[in-house]
Amino acid sequence: MLSREDGSLDVTRMSALVDQIAELHRNGLEIIFISSGAVASGKSEVKAKNKLDDVSARQLYSAVGQVKLINRYYDFFREHGITCGQVLTTKESLGTRNHYLNQRNCISVMLENKVIPIMNENDTTSVTELMFTDNDELSGMIAAMMDADALIILSNIDGIYTGLPTDPDAKVIREIPLDNDITEYIHTSKSIFGRGGMATKYRIARKVANEGIEVIIANGKTEKILPRIIRKDPDIVYTRFVPSDKASSGIKKWIAHSDSFAKGEIHINANAAKALTGEKAISLLPVGVVSVKGAFEKDDIVRIIDDKGRVIGVGKASYDSEKTRELTGRKGNKPVIHYDYLYLE
Repeated sequence: MLSREDGSLDVTRMSALVDQIAELHRNGLEIIFISSGAVASGKSEVKAKNKLDDVSARQLYSAVGQVKLINRYYDFFREHGITCGQVLTTKESLGTRNHYLNQRNCISVMLENKVIPIMNENDTTSVTELMFTDNDELSGMIAAMMDADALIILSNIDGIYTGLPTDPDAKVIREIPLDNDITEYIHTSKSIFGRGGMATKYRIARKVANEGIEVIIANGKTEKILPRIIRKDPDIVYTRFVPSDKASSGIKKWIAHSDSFAKGEIHINANAAKALTGEKAISLLPVGVVSVKGAFEKDDIVRIIDDKGRVIGVGKASYDSEKTRELTGRKGNKPVIHYDYLYLE
């Protein structure tokens, strides 16, 4: 959203967003700003001598562009008498509980001191297989980490439509309850959304709303969109995901966003799958396990695979992979994954 059609940085849009964030900040709201734009910013500053592969190009442009980007934000916020700070992170750095808590503490200290954190993925060190799908995925994890009241995802269109946004008969879905499946309306095109696309936005929004956080997808080019969302202006159109009234614990929120950090798989039988996905909250016991894939240590994140080969959740392993294999199929009350450390899709 911060890049023009020619790939350059849209400084006018940046300035408008800062004006809106500054207004909210003055009204007492705590804001964490997830912003892309480093690569676009860097492209205008340096010309590579040789043709670069995608990873090298991203590293070069982001290294140069991140300096330019944060300096622009610093100057824009300074005009409002507000201090901002840069927080660069990677998916890998959030893969352990200690690193996750350290990141949370850093952001908390900034907010306590009225500093606006500006976050982005560190493209200079991230490699393709360990990257966030896009900033929507990063924002979902940060919203959960910080127990945010709301996550607002700004895009180039007004929300999720009942068809292609270019279709004159398509309408924006204004509100999506937790039990309403609208996957039929999700299109996989990435041309107007960057790296992740609407499919990623929908998946992240669903997960975050299930954790008790309101999620809104809106058009970042709408005039004063952020203050108007906060004021619940009836004249603007956006998609709102209704949050669960049962907030998840901090550890469960971390686990919910840790599926890409999984070190192995625990395959379960049909009875165990039915019990886990039922209304009653239970732990995964050894008797329901049929096989173990991969090598993992105690407390590592593992995927839970049902009898049809589907991933139905993730959890923190109570034992390492060798011990879990020994316990496979046995009766007993000591869980392989305790309910407190289990997240079901």
